[in-house]
Amino acid sequence: MINYKQLHYFWHVAKDGSIARASQRLHLTPQTLSGQIALLEDSLGVQLFRRVGRRLELSEMGELALSYADDIFRAGGELEQVLRTSPSGRPRLLRVGLADVLPKSIAYHLLAPAMDLDEPVHLVCREDKLPRLLGELATHRLDLVLADSPMPADAEVKGYSHKLGECGVALLARPELAGRLQGSFPACLEGAPLLIPGEGTAMRGRLLRWLSAQDVHPRIVGEFDDSALMRAFGQGGSGIFPAPALIADQICQQDGVRIIGQAETVMERFYTISVERRVSHPAVLAILHAANQTLFTPED
Repeated sequence: MINYKQLHYFWHVAKDGSIARASQRLHLTPQTLSGQIALLEDSLGVQLFRRVGRRLELSEMGELALSYADDIFRAGGELEQVLRTSPSGRPRLLRVGLADVLPKSIAYHLLAPAMDLDEPVHLVCREDKLPRLLGELATHRLDLVLADSPMPADAEVKGYSHKLGECGVALLARPELAGRLQGSFPACLEGAPLLIPGEGTAMRGRLLRWLSAQDVHPRIVGEFDDSALMRAFGQGGSGIFPAPALIADQICQQDGVRIIGQAETVMERFYTISVERRVSHPAVLAILHAANQTLFTPED
């Protein structure tokens, strides 16, 4: 009989294309993973991978095994979904992946409606890079992913993006820093210290293109993958920083900063990504409905 744990390890290596990447995802050493796959090959009497240079490629039998493994683990995920959503008197589990570039306040506003349902919900949040979260989504370890961009066109997993809404981007600063700026906005940004999102964020490119279109050249003093860390540096007076206009007033009240202007044409967009084209989980439906009806202004 097939050892399904070993088959699961094979499936991850085949999907990731690398023992090193799969070992990171599975929290195993590469040696352990290689050993388990070797045991699976011995038990089946076939070679599942062949080495081409420094890369692993699936053999003909490996391709066949992968197609069966896809069906097996997809069926397992569907079974888990059915069992988790069956009436049992226990809270319904909602497992959410949060892209690490997503502002925490935005994530809260998006998820809060799921906690207000008549049926109790047990919310589990995981924060990580979007590609790793999509891998967890594909293996049914997450119900949805919240991100600032839709599912990448070149993603190797199957999923569907549902736009939640969009809002403008405000630029904020400590009052002392704002008081030193000269001229009107956005010309006052010329030479001013600016904190910007890291390369993995959708806002970064839009903001830099907007600054270029304004012919304004601030002095970039920090780049941050974590929006909360960028906000902390902005609160400390290290530089001007961008934030979704939706939560700009809240940030001003909490951090003692003020809005110096809004980057016209720069929009921050938010998405859920799921393996379902038509969402059925009640908590996810509540999130979509609240975002479209109350959190963001409905689009014309």
